[in-house]
Amino acid sequence: MKASRNLTLKLAAPTDTATIAVMSRELIETGLPWTWTPERVARNLSQPDTLVLTARDAAVLAGFGIMQFGDERAHLSLLAVRPDYQRQGIAQRMLEWLTASALTAGIASIHLELREINLVARRFYLSQGFAETARITGYYRGVETAVRMQREISVKP
Repeated sequence: MKASRNLTLKLAAPTDTATIAVMSRELIETGLPWTWTPERVARNLSQPDTLVLTARDAAVLAGFGIMQFGDERAHLSLLAVRPDYQRQGIAQRMLEWLTASALTAGIASIHLELREINLVARRFYLSQGFAETARITGYYRGVETAVRMQREISVKP
């Protein structure tokens, strides 16, 4: 396990798109058709309503998150940490950073979908205050069921 004492969170650069895409394929989209290609990551990086966050340990991209912002809702599309950096609080730090950004933008809730079989991720999101709101059969290319989750982050007056 690598130490992450020098870990920094910062917005992704265009040069990060290929690494993020490969990490998505290997850590999130395993066994499914690859949809978060370098081109798709680059498109998201260029969108003004999307944040692409990276967690870096010096030159190593240890993790990343991609979140789109709407008027009142944010959608966390991807969040991943390299296996040798997992269980060190990196995903929690990235989620806290993204949540703080969403609150600043006036967002009321964060939504996401994940594979039903990904019990580790489900436990993580539940521990971060997310609730399971639905199951969608065949969500992932007609092959796998998704669990939809949501977390309210602000209370409307």
